[in-house]
Amino acid sequence: MSNFLDISKWKLSVLSGILIGLSYPPSPLGLLAWFGLIPLIHILLNTSIVNSMKWSFITGIIVNVITVYWFGLNSGAGLVPAIISMIAAILYLSIFWMLLGFLSSWYHKMTGYGLSLLPLLWVSIEYLRSFGPLSFPWINLALTQTFSLPLIQIADVTGSMGISFWIVVLNVIIYIAINSKGAEKNILSIGALLLLVIFLLGFFRISSIQNRYTENEVRVAIVQPNIDPNLKWEQNFRDRIFNTMDSLHNVAIKLDPDFILWPEAALPTYLRINYSNRRSILQKVKISNIPLLTGTPDRIKGRDNQIDYYNAAMFIKPDGSTKMYYKIHLVPFAESIPFSNYFPFLKKLNFGQANFTAGSEYTIFNVDNFAFANLICYESSIPKIARKFVNLGAKFITIETNDSWCGHSSGVYQHFQIAKIRAVENRIPIARSANTGVSALILPTGKVNKKIPFNKQEVFLASIPIKNIPSFYTKYGDWFALICTLISVITLFFGWFQKRS
Repeated sequence: MSNFLDISKWKLSVLSGILIGLSYPPSPLGLLAWFGLIPLIHILLNTSIVNSMKWSFITGIIVNVITVYWFGLNSGAGLVPAIISMIAAILYLSIFWMLLGFLSSWYHKMTGYGLSLLPLLWVSIEYLRSFGPLSFPWINLALTQTFSLPLIQIADVTGSMGISFWIVVLNVIIYIAINSKGAEKNILSIGALLLLVIFLLGFFRISSIQNRYTENEVRVAIVQPNIDPNLKWEQNFRDRIFNTMDSLHNVAIKLDPDFILWPEAALPTYLRINYSNRRSILQKVKISNIPLLTGTPDRIKGRDNQIDYYNAAMFIKPDGSTKMYYKIHLVPFAESIPFSNYFPFLKKLNFGQANFTAGSEYTIFNVDNFAFANLICYESSIPKIARKFVNLGAKFITIETNDSWCGHSSGVYQHFQIAKIRAVENRIPIARSANTGVSALILPTGKVNKKIPFNKQEVFLASIPIKNIPSFYTKYGDWFALICTLISVITLFFGWFQKRS
């Protein structure tokens, strides 16, 4: 069985990259991730540390070319900045693969037990990649399993990294089976049992959760306007966009919801400070007696009379009151230049980015006495932000996004599938409004109740089920990733100490 691994290292590296890359959405082939790491594992255990780093980096490049190529399709930036940002992202994310290659190969050379540490190292590196302004948990391995809901239910205990963990464990088990003469069936049965247990636990967990969310509900009208973002601020199109949103809002009103949800930056105006536009919207909300949550850019005069720009959301109530939320985690190099607060000269760089200022307040909204929170676009890929909002009392989450910047690419579907994981992690329903993309209602099990496909203009009514069932993950956060990281660090230290002794 191991003969196929006796091919050149570059072929193994490329094979792993292709298998793992093709396991990510929109491909439904998540099962490729169950064994896609095996060629790379063979390299890590059978070559030098330097070569392990090199081939791991190559694997990472292939995976990231397949998964985040859409960075280069960003129509909001010029062609050259978009291509540069894509290349930079691919190289940056591939460094984490190289780090995995270095640590696992080094530990195996020191102790001979590299396989046993690999799942822990994987989680540790995903955890490391979740910190700082360059954090990018978007492509965690867990995303590959979102087409099979039972397989991701463990996320309400371990977070998404628990899913990544069992995927790598399964790869290790299959690799051992391939290289165990005469014991293949016994070892493979362990892997099959692992999958069966995870699937059955997930299946019964889904049934249990579904039966508990039946007490209360909030009705939301979700609007997907399908407006070309490149034309939104063109003077010739402004009136047409306002008319489109007004027409869709009228459709939403007729559905008699408890509130209406518009997408990110729905109107080409700074709604809070544009008196004429704000008065028009306030009047419509007052007459209909239905609150509106809309995405809007905002600007505020800061220190030294400097104007700070924000990506924001405004919640408008029929009594005329409004409440703002300012996006906390900005997209690196698209909405801001990382570290520019520490190195002001970076602000002079121009990649076609928006140069927004990050918000700092976790704002909670209320509708019909139910608290909820709003995530703007990329924030839905950051687990700790959703978790923080739920711990502050949010009973459901809305997501406002505009996934049309990169066209009809895999990024649209990856972003949507990520929301399923956030729903499962916190056992909370999510209402998602995209300018275009996939607008939907996602239940606490990750099940999609209703959705609008990409490139379609539509309004639909969704009933958000409400029940306060805080998950283990919501309470304790990334405890699993932290334990994996601590064990990895301690194990690596003792490996180094053992070698020196």
